[in-house]
Amino acid sequence: MQNIEGKVALITGGSMGIGYAIAEAMVQAGMKVALTSRGASRASQAAEKLNAIQAGTALGLQADVKNFQEQQQAVAACIERFGKLDVLIANAGVGHFAPIQDLTAEQWNNTIDTNLTGVFFSVKASLDALKASKGYLITIASLAGTNFFAGGAAYNASKFGLVGFTQAVMLDVRQQGIKATTIMPGSVSTYFNNRTPGEGDAWKIQPEDLAQITLDLLRMHPRTLPSKVEVRPSRPPSK
Repeated sequence: MQNIEGKVALITGGSMGIGYAIAEAMVQAGMKVALTSRGASRASQAAEKLNAIQAGTALGLQADVKNFQEQQQAVAACIERFGKLDVLIANAGVGHFAPIQDLTAEQWNNTIDTNLTGVFFSVKASLDALKASKGYLITIASLAGTNFFAGGAAYNASKFGLVGFTQAVMLDVRQQGIKATTIMPGSVSTYFNNRTPGEGDAWKIQPEDLAQITLDLLRMHPRTLPSKVEVRPSRPPSK
């Protein structure tokens, strides 16, 4: 891809946090973005902020990753507005953390359906467009996809699965000219799981750091594919 100016991206869960930071960096780099959120107002407000940076570069869409038809509709709306789809950022995710004896079936289903099945739906809906553009799909996983921890049964299962899913998809699509990478962050300063970032989160990875990594991946020479990127805070607090 290398020259990303004029490229078009679809970002799931793009109204805040990591997804919005990636969208903002893309717009500043000359790309166009369609971003989704489960809430129509959040999606439109995020797109409005991005269009204030560069008019006509962002489209906000209501879409739930747990609904395959809504993912298909989001892809179609992106292509109708911008003419193509070059990049998918499968970012939407949730976290339910509890010991297995306290974890409910509803929490389990919501985590797996959003973090794993939802990514499958987003990728499946985007494949034809990405094949046509020789595009790039990036999933936002977690170091929880390789490091398990107490209370993380649902989240670990979803992220271990997402890492494996993305790596298998990478092998499926690379001969079709599509690149696939999973980014696996450690602690990130975001609103994830209804948490409000504060000064005490300064040591964590910042959303704009992951946005920079995303742009670096897109700009890399097409012959080279970093298929899995692990990202950690450089100096976490001592225990």
